[in-house]
Amino acid sequence: MSHDEKIKTYVHSDNICLAAYHWGELTPEKESIIFIHGYPDSAEVWNKLAESLADEFNVIAYDVRGTGLSDIPAHSSEYDFKYLINDLEQVIQAFSPHQPVHLVGHDWGALQGWEAVLGDRLEDKIQSYTALAPSLDHVGWWFKREWSKGSFQGYRNVIQRGIGSGYMGIFQIPWIPELVWNLGLAQLWPKWVAKSENTEVQPDPKQLRNGVNGLGLYRQNLIQALLHPTSRTTSIPIHMLVMTQDPFVPKHLSLGMGEWASDIHYTQIESGHWGILSHYAEISKKIRDYILQLNS
Repeated sequence: MSHDEKIKTYVHSDNICLAAYHWGELTPEKESIIFIHGYPDSAEVWNKLAESLADEFNVIAYDVRGTGLSDIPAHSSEYDFKYLINDLEQVIQAFSPHQPVHLVGHDWGALQGWEAVLGDRLEDKIQSYTALAPSLDHVGWWFKREWSKGSFQGYRNVIQRGIGSGYMGIFQIPWIPELVWNLGLAQLWPKWVAKSENTEVQPDPKQLRNGVNGLGLYRQNLIQALLHPTSRTTSIPIHMLVMTQDPFVPKHLSLGMGEWASDIHYTQIESGHWGILSHYAEISKKIRDYILQLNS
């Protein structure tokens, strides 16, 4: 079996069957890395990055519920973080039941990762966390603090960020986003990402499914978390991978995560939101170096 051969299996999480993948043979001698993808992606988005790490690590990714080849929840409420974190626990249990894993999350996968580590919720299961976005708690507090300044600059910062994230508000509207995906966005999506990242992007055969079902992440979790952020922290080692040209996740928000983690390391990559596609070799090296540093 070659190290870059992608093997599919299935993991059960209550009533949901999750499609999970590993690259090459899994061995107890290697440490394990689990990747969580964001919106509107599936585990396909990790292919190149996973292949580049599979020689040295057990590399695992899975389709978040509703995406890729994973089951679609019966009710939108089942996209709640508590179900998503249970999914992650089941994946960890299936692939690394006796050793804690290194977690890597992008976009909404990063938000799920934060939910898993804040409050040291999965402290015994996660050895480190590489996040490519800040937590919703942090973003919620940022909005509250900027607004509470009562200054022109504070109001301006909130309004600018609100406009920049306006698409999230649109995602709360019933039917409209689904209609846009069905009317052609699914076909245009890989071309747009390729152009924005100046790289080649392979179309995801489940793109329409990913785009439509993934809306449940926003509708179930976003508003509550932003309006009522918590003050949970974590002692799990955190690696913030900051995409400096990311139009969706401003650099200053990612660089402010030290308040929530007692052990945090920052790495900056000169790329856009989907740097995991355009700069996968550089990112894989940063992930590898960070894990090796932890073990030294």
